[in-house]
Amino acid sequence: MRAARLIKMVLLLQARPSMTGPELAQELEVSERTVARDVLSLSEAGVPVYADRGRSGGYRLIGGYRTRLTGLGRSEAEALFLSGVPSALREMGLADAASAARLKVSAALLPELRDAATGAAQRFHLDAPAWYQEPRTPALLPAVAGAVWDDRRITARYLRKDTEVERELEPYGLVLKAGVWYLAARAQGDFRVYRVDRFTAVDVPDGREDGGEDGAEGPTGGGGRFIRDEAFDLPAFWAERAAQFARSLLREEVVVRLSAHGVRRLPHVTERAAAEEAIDAARSGDGPDAQGRLTVRLAVESAEVAYAQLLGLGPEGEVLHPPALRERFAAAARRTAALYA
Repeated sequence: MRAARLIKMVLLLQARPSMTGPELAQELEVSERTVARDVLSLSEAGVPVYADRGRSGGYRLIGGYRTRLTGLGRSEAEALFLSGVPSALREMGLADAASAARLKVSAALLPELRDAATGAAQRFHLDAPAWYQEPRTPALLPAVAGAVWDDRRITARYLRKDTEVERELEPYGLVLKAGVWYLAARAQGDFRVYRVDRFTAVDVPDGREDGGEDGAEGPTGGGGRFIRDEAFDLPAFWAERAAQFARSLLREEVVVRLSAHGVRRLPHVTERAAAEEAIDAARSGDGPDAQGRLTVRLAVESAEVAYAQLLGLGPEGEVLHPPALRERFAAAARRTAALYA
């Protein structure tokens, strides 16, 4: 356990110019006293860790020290080879770079661990696109991905409804969701989300826009580049925006009485979070009636969408409100009964 922590400390210091004691303690989930003891142990083992004193001090490696990957265990090596999504890398134009990186890592591993890449690939595979959809790679994705990697501003034209608009964007990150690529970018000071397949043109500066004729650095980064906001967290940003988007779609409400089986089925035929929230609220309220049925108030996108979704419950769900939707279900039930009469 301690050996793994010491290796992680060296890798952390190798990846950053300097880290304070509290920062290392938080990363390693230990006390600052333990960090100090570990630094002493590394120094005694010949690892050149230097401690800067004072308020702005911290720990750093000196002399360009680099460790090797021979400390990787089998499970760590296999997890490393699982970390990429081959189809996504290919779509972004990074397949060759990823292949070269895997070869370099394989070469650095101990001989008995060099089958980790094959072993992992034959046991786990990520298929990102949703069912019944033919995945299409946006033609401009490689250009956008290159700008993301290089922190380079872009001028993008994209379709918003039936109108084509142009925006200056600072591309922060790409997200692949159910086979669709989204770009998280800052525009006019705000972070927003754009579907990459709606881009009609992307212009990436050639490196001479911000700093004059020689491309010298300007106040915003120079050479067409922007200075990233280090506080930006792509996974957290995406989770928040995805939740906001899901909630924004649920503008109407229906009341449904469910059998016990219907309660179990509801999250599978409607938006899961909304269904679970409705079920929890009903259980903590009046609870099931004398027949064991639970009446829920379910947030839905529209009556039309609710009709299509709740039909999947069959006789396990009874729509009570709104009246027009209830009558529509009653008519559907009559037609179904006639088919099986």
